[in-house]
Amino acid sequence: MQDTIQTSNITDALGRARAHAPYLALSLQRETDLADSFAQGVLPSLGAVAVADLALPIATRLRRERRRLALIVAVADLAGAYDLTGVTHALSDFADRALDAAIRAAIAERTPDAEPRGFAAIALGKQGSRELNYSSDIDPILIFDPATLPCRPREDVGEAAVRIARRVVDLLQTRDGDGYVLRVDLRLRPSPEATPIALPVDAAISYYESLALPWERAAFIRARAAAGDIALGERFLGAIQPFIWRRALDFGTIGEIRGISRRIRDHHAQGQAFGPGYDLKRGRGGIREIEFFAQIHQLIHGGRDPALRAPATRDALAALADAGWVDRSEAAALVEAYTMLRTIEHRVQMVEDRQTHFLPSGPALESLAHLHGLGNGAALLDLLRPHVARVGVTYDALDPAEGDTMSFDAEHLATQLTAAGFADPTAAARAIGQWRAGTYPALRSEAARSALEAVLPGLIDALGRAPDPGVAIVRLDAMLSHLSSAINFFRLLEARPALARLLALILSHAATLADSLARRPELIDGLIDASALGPVGDVEALVAEMRGGSDYQARLDHVRRIVGEKRFALGTQIVAGVSDPLEVGAGYARVAEAAIDVLASATIAEFVAAHGVVPGSELVILAFGRLGGGVLTHASDLDLVYLFTGDYRAESDGAKPLGAVLYYNRLAQRVTSALSAATAFGPLYEIDTRLRPSGTQGPLSVSLDGFARYQRESAWTWEHMALTRARPVFGSAHARGEVTAVIDAVLRGDRPERDVAAEAADMRAEMAKHKPPSGPLDAKMLPGALVDLEFTVHILQLTRRTGFDTDLGCAIAALVGQGVAPAELIAAERFLTRLLITLRLVAPDAEIPPPPTQALIARALGMADWDAVVASFATTRQEVAACLASVATGDDDGD
Repeated sequence: MQDTIQTSNITDALGRARAHAPYLALSLQRETDLADSFAQGVLPSLGAVAVADLALPIATRLRRERRRLALIVAVADLAGAYDLTGVTHALSDFADRALDAAIRAAIAERTPDAEPRGFAAIALGKQGSRELNYSSDIDPILIFDPATLPCRPREDVGEAAVRIARRVVDLLQTRDGDGYVLRVDLRLRPSPEATPIALPVDAAISYYESLALPWERAAFIRARAAAGDIALGERFLGAIQPFIWRRALDFGTIGEIRGISRRIRDHHAQGQAFGPGYDLKRGRGGIREIEFFAQIHQLIHGGRDPALRAPATRDALAALADAGWVDRSEAAALVEAYTMLRTIEHRVQMVEDRQTHFLPSGPALESLAHLHGLGNGAALLDLLRPHVARVGVTYDALDPAEGDTMSFDAEHLATQLTAAGFADPTAAARAIGQWRAGTYPALRSEAARSALEAVLPGLIDALGRAPDPGVAIVRLDAMLSHLSSAINFFRLLEARPALARLLALILSHAATLADSLARRPELIDGLIDASALGPVGDVEALVAEMRGGSDYQARLDHVRRIVGEKRFALGTQIVAGVSDPLEVGAGYARVAEAAIDVLASATIAEFVAAHGVVPGSELVILAFGRLGGGVLTHASDLDLVYLFTGDYRAESDGAKPLGAVLYYNRLAQRVTSALSAATAFGPLYEIDTRLRPSGTQGPLSVSLDGFARYQRESAWTWEHMALTRARPVFGSAHARGEVTAVIDAVLRGDRPERDVAAEAADMRAEMAKHKPPSGPLDAKMLPGALVDLEFTVHILQLTRRTGFDTDLGCAIAALVGQGVAPAELIAAERFLTRLLITLRLVAPDAEIPPPPTQALIARALGMADWDAVVASFATTRQEVAACLASVATGDDDGD
C-alpha cells in the first residue's frame, strides 16, 4: 500500500493529525523518528512498531509499541494508505500479540522454566472478528487446563490460573507515563457474578452446553482462539460449536437479539437522533444495528450453512447476499454504511484516545470534519446522514410491531408506572420486564429476582418521584446490566427506603455517579450514615482513615475503597443540594492529598526495603493546577511533579544501591503507578507529570537544585504561570519549606525577563486553536471562562510580582485589595468554579442538560432559575474576557 500512496497524502495527514487530534500530536512529540518519517512523506511499515530495547519490562515495551502502532495506523488511515480492513487488522493483530505476550510473561514470572501452555484467551467481539476500534477494549474469556497449566509446588491450580489472569490484566491495563496497552473487560465469561476470572476448560464447555443464555450464542459468532495455548482454545471452541450453530430455527434467540437492540435505543436515547451528539455505535441506524442485522440472519441460517459463519460483519453480509438470504443491494448498502461509520468512529477516537462513539458538537465537530479532510461539520453530517437513514429503515424492518410483544403483565405494569409519574410507562415497563426475565447476569438467580420483586413497589415509587423518572430508570437499567450480583443492592434499598429516593436523584442527574455505582454497588452503603452528606475531614484525619491493609497490595485496595466512597459521597452532596460546590471541590482536593500521602509513604517503604535510602535526601511531591489550588472536580486528574532534595551524585545505602537520579526516577514511577493503576477496587486518579522541567522530554524526577536552576534560567512563561499554583503536598516540613522558598524567589523576580503578557496571549490563542470548548457550557475553555480568568490572574501576578497564593480565590482577593485587579473578578471566580464543579458531575459533556438538571445547577449556584444561570454565565464571561484583553495588551490601570 505504501508504494501507491502519494507523499503529499502522508504529509497532509500528518498536518491534520497535529492540528486536530491532541493525542496524536502529543504522541508525535514523543515518537520523533516516526514524526520525521511522516514529515518526509514516508509511511513506516508496521515492523517499526517494535521497541528494540529488550531490557525494558514487557509492559513498558507493549505500551510504547501500542503508542507507535496508534500513530502509524492513524496517519496511514488519514492518508488513505490503509483501508478499514487494514486498520482493524493491524489493531486486532497487535491486541492478539500483546495478549499473548502478557500471558507468557505472567506464566514465566511464576514458573520461569515451564512451557507457557494450559492457558488460553478466547477473543470475543471485535477482537474475535479482527475488527477492533482505534481505542477499543478487548473482551476475552480466559480458560485453563488443570492438567497442563504450570503452577508452583503445592499450589492449587485454580488459584494459580486466577493469579495468572490478574497479572495478564495488570500488564495490559495499568497506566503509567507511557499510557496503557489495552483495556480488558472479562464480564462476558459465564456467570461473571459467581465465577473466577479464569475458568477450567471442561467447566466452561459444560456451561455452554447446558446453561448459557441466548445472547451468548450471538457473542460466540465472532469467537476466536487469539492468544496463549491456541490448541487449547481451539479445542474449547470446537466442543461448543453445537451450542453456537443450531440446525433448528431459534426465534427465541432472534427475539432476544432484537430486545437487546431496543434496550440499547432506550439506554442511549440522547444519542439516537442524528446530528451532533449522535452515537455512531448505538444510535438508530448505527454500527450496532448493522452488526445485529448480520448476526440475526447468521443465527437463523448458519446452523445449516457453514459458509454463513463469517466472524467479520462485512464478510457475513457478503456471504448472506451470496446465499440469497439478504438482498444484494441491501447488503451492499449496509457494507458501505458500516465502512463509513467505522471510519468516522476511528476519527472520533483518535482525537483523545478515548473509547467514545459520539459525534461532538460545536467547534469539536468542525475540528473532527477537518481531521477527516472535510471543510466543515455540516459536510461531515451530510456524508453520514444517508447511511444512517438507510440502516435505520433496514433494521426496523426486522422488528415486529411494538404491540405484538406486550404481555398483559407489562400492560398492567405500565398502568402502575403511569400512576407513579412516568411520562413513558411503556419503555419503563419493558425495562422492568427484562429485569424480571433475568436478562442480565445479576438477575439470573431466583434469589436476585425475589429481591427485585420485594423492592420493586418502593423503587417504582422513588423513581416516579425523581425529577426525571425516564432518565433514572434508563440509568438504573444500565447499572444493573453491569452488576455481577444485585441481591444485596436490592435488599439494602428495601431496608432503607430513603436510599431509594436518593438513588433516584443520583440516577436522574449524575451519569458519572451512576457509572461508579455500576462498578461498585456497595458505594451506596456509605450513604446510610448521615455523616456521608457532611464535609470530609481535614487531610490528617483522612490520612489516618486511609492507613490500613495488611500489606502493600492491601493498602492500595484500601485507599481506593476509601477514596471511592468519599468521592461518591461528595458528588452526592451536590446532587442532594446539601453542600456548596466550592466546599465539595475542596473536599475532593483533601481526599486526593491524603491518598498521595498514604500511598507515597507506603511505596517509599517498599522501595527502601530493596534499595535503602539516599543519605541526606528525600522525595518531595509538588502539586500544580487544581490540586495545587486546593479545589478539584469529580473528574480532575492530578498534576504532579516529583523532586528530590540533597546531592544528585549520592547513592542509596541498601542491598541493591542506586544512584540518586535513578533511585528517585524509579521511585517516582512506582508512586505514579500506586496512584493510578487499577486494582480490584478500580483505578484511582489520572496522573499528569508533563509540568516537570523539560516536560515529557525530561526525567520524571529532578533534584531540587536542578528544578531551581531550570525555573530561574530556562523555564518558559507558561511554566512560571503554572508555578503560581504549585504547592508541596508530600515531604517533610523542612523539605517543603525549601521547595516553597525556591518557588517564591522565582515568582518574585528570580527569573528571566520576558514579555509575560504577549507570550501569555500567544499561548492562549494556541490553546484555543488546539483545544476548543467541548460544548456551550464549557466553564473552563470557552472565551471568558476559567482558563481566561486564570490567565488574567497569572499575568497580573507575574508582571506585578504580587498577589501570590495557590488558592485562586485568595490570589484574586489579594490583587483586588492592592488595586491591580477589578473587584468583579472575585464573584467571577466563585461563579465559574462552582459551575465547573457542578457541570463535571451532572453535565460532563458541557451540553445543555434537561430541565430537571438545569434546576439542580441553578440551586447549586444559589440562583433563582436556569435563565439566571445563563445570563450570569454570559455576563461573567464578558467581564473576564474584557479583563484579560486589558492585561494582555498592557492597558490595565496598573503601573
